[in-house]
Amino acid sequence: MTDLFSKTIIEAINRVKTSVVKIERISEQQNKEVVSGTGSGFIFSSDGYLFTNSHVVNGAKKLRVTLYDGSSYVVQLIGEDPSNDLAILKISAGDFSPAHLGDSSQLQIGQLVIAIGNPLGFQHTATSGIISALGRTMRTQSGNLMDSLIQTDAALNPGNSGGPLVNTDGEVIGVNTAMIQGAQNLCFAISIDTAKEIAYQLIRFGKVKRSYLGIVMQQIELVPKLRQIHELKNKTALFITQVAKGSPAERGGLVDGDILYYFDNKMIETSDELFKMLSEERIGRNQSVSIIRNNQKVELKVMPVEKDA
Repeated sequence: MTDLFSKTIIEAINRVKTSVVKIERISEQQNKEVVSGTGSGFIFSSDGYLFTNSHVVNGAKKLRVTLYDGSSYVVQLIGEDPSNDLAILKISAGDFSPAHLGDSSQLQIGQLVIAIGNPLGFQHTATSGIISALGRTMRTQSGNLMDSLIQTDAALNPGNSGGPLVNTDGEVIGVNTAMIQGAQNLCFAISIDTAKEIAYQLIRFGKVKRSYLGIVMQQIELVPKLRQIHELKNKTALFITQVAKGSPAERGGLVDGDILYYFDNKMIETSDELFKMLSEERIGRNQSVSIIRNNQKVELKVMPVEKDA
């Protein structure tokens, strides 16, 4: 008899597994096609659009996906956003079972999650764990800051990149992107709310243009006493762990340890909300920023710049 915990995991996997694909980079060697790299992805629309990571597909001359039923297709790269490590692919033929996309704004630390992908070529491998932290920022190997990351201890390995991170309802709440080399159980996924915003721009324009502040942050809960003293409606806010040298944030006066709770006169509780607000329209325009510093409210002005690709 299957226990309740196992049953929950099994049911979640069954809801999403047919949408998960294996992605292969195809190159030519001595007039023969060979697989030069693999990754994961998942179908999120009935007309064949897929999420994956930019680093899985970047620079590839030809890409092939293998579906759950074993059928293979050559896919088209619709667009990629290297700075956020996301890419959108499209299959032009077939009848697809898309994954259901969830809502990352409702996630909680300690929540059970499942990662599905093709680590080291082992197709449709599932691992489980919990959400360890929310709203993380991480610097990529190219030096870019990736925002709105979910930290999890669900094991990821090379080849998991681009696969879905799902909740116990089988809803995708993140796109698996990275693990910390040399560390155990330090893995990251791009939150699905941020991924949706990037996908919209990639499908519509083929590229993403955004504004940039230059802060490393983490989503935190505000203690009731702090909320009461400052009459804050926020339950959560963004704790700034690092301000990049020479960045708009530094020029505007933000420092390590500040707690950002309002941006452009709007309440900010999650990194997804801030990401959505850092649109192209705010490049070169002063924005009001409300922070708590040393238990005091501080009002600043910050002028975002265009984020490098």
